[in-house]
Amino acid sequence: MSSTYATVVRTMAMAAVLAVGPILSAPVQAQSAAATYNLPDFTGLVERASPAVVNIRTTERVSSRGMTPEDEEMAEFFRRFFGIPMPGQPTPPGPQRRGAPPQSEEQSRGVGSGFIISADGYVMTNAHVVSDAETIYVRLTDDREFKAKLIGTDRRTDVALLKIEANNLPRLPMGDSNKIRVGEWVLAIGSPFGLDNSVTAGIVSAKGRETGDYLPFIQTDVAVNPGNSGGPLINLRGEVIGINSQIYSRSGGYMGISFAIPIDEALRVAEQLKTTGKVTRGRIAVAIGEVTKEVADSLGLGRARGALVGSVEPGGPAEKAGVEAGDIILKFNGRDIERATDLPRLVGETKPGTRAPMQIWRKGATREVTITVAELEGDTRPRASAPTQSEQQGAPARPNALGLVVGDLSEARLRDLKIKSGVEVQAAEGAAARAGIRPGDVILRLGDTDVTSARQFNELVRGLDKNRIAAIFVRRGDATQVLTIRPNGAGAR
Repeated sequence: MSSTYATVVRTMAMAAVLAVGPILSAPVQAQSAAATYNLPDFTGLVERASPAVVNIRTTERVSSRGMTPEDEEMAEFFRRFFGIPMPGQPTPPGPQRRGAPPQSEEQSRGVGSGFIISADGYVMTNAHVVSDAETIYVRLTDDREFKAKLIGTDRRTDVALLKIEANNLPRLPMGDSNKIRVGEWVLAIGSPFGLDNSVTAGIVSAKGRETGDYLPFIQTDVAVNPGNSGGPLINLRGEVIGINSQIYSRSGGYMGISFAIPIDEALRVAEQLKTTGKVTRGRIAVAIGEVTKEVADSLGLGRARGALVGSVEPGGPAEKAGVEAGDIILKFNGRDIERATDLPRLVGETKPGTRAPMQIWRKGATREVTITVAELEGDTRPRASAPTQSEQQGAPARPNALGLVVGDLSEARLRDLKIKSGVEVQAAEGAAARAGIRPGDVILRLGDTDVTSARQFNELVRGLDKNRIAAIFVRRGDATQVLTIRPNGAGAR
């Protein structure tokens, strides 16, 4: 009986395991199938896009012996008078004619990537891939190689346009970089380390990443290495949304962060290069800085936005329009300025000669001005001048509640600085020193009030609320900055 009972128990247990097994494994299988289904399949996309991605090889012309001009002169001396190579230099192969000048030859300079944007042979890449190259070669995936003509480069955006003599070429469709979303899948195709048509995938990590005046870069985690530069960044629709341009690296290789030029900006540049061979940009002749939350609060702006004018170039478009150092530019040509870096891009893409409306914030209120945009090329930046020493006129013996000792400026100093009024800092300590104010600085405004004398400035300081942050407009050299500071105590001198 015991043996039969044990057999029955084992049989029932086995049946239970067989019955439960499929039930337990079903959710796991369903999850696996769902995960597999949700992962993108890049194979078809790569097959369509790869033929339009090219390898770019550049060369430079160097001496056949790789010598400097000084070495070549010395080598010529040895050849002419002794009939032997210069010591330390290898003897070139083959017969050498005595006294023959050194020969030059093409030498490989670097490799990069690019992509075809039109069937008649226009190719886009990075400016740094082809800069200073003697000859540029473009090789297609079918192993055809063409000597390319450089149409033009733009170093500010790192965009270059090439032309090869071919027709009916495969090309990539252009996307809209303004519609990209953080987290979406993207592909990079290029020639890292010379490995043609290598494909890497990742996601958009961030957009509008500020790394320069004219480019809000697309940040991705797509593996990009030397040789990928100039290749396309492609979305899942097979459209180019960027040009792979930079990586963040401490080793020289990929470390998980790469940057691409938005294709919208690149196409604007390429169109100008194709038409004129160069890029023309507008300028309004101001130096700008970011508006911090503290500055916005202290000036009653409500929230941090706009571009803070640090200096205005004498005789430039901004000065003629009435813009002053310390103004905050909120709108240009009808478009909002959310960050300081928005302004140079909007001005840069505006045709020189355009009369553009501009909204500024000054002393607690908005003002409208009209500015005539000038051309960036050929203009010079404002000349920086060193701070001069204090005139020591009527300076108080002790620092005020901001930690400042100030003195009046003479009429000659005011004319030299091209300002109407202000006081010079003779000493800074406490809160003022921590805010970055130093002797030689000139204080133009406190809050919304222009500073006219040392006495008036100290009266203004005595009236400050010690519980509120104050904005102080400081001139240093040719630049004006807004610093925020909290008084040390009530009524202190």
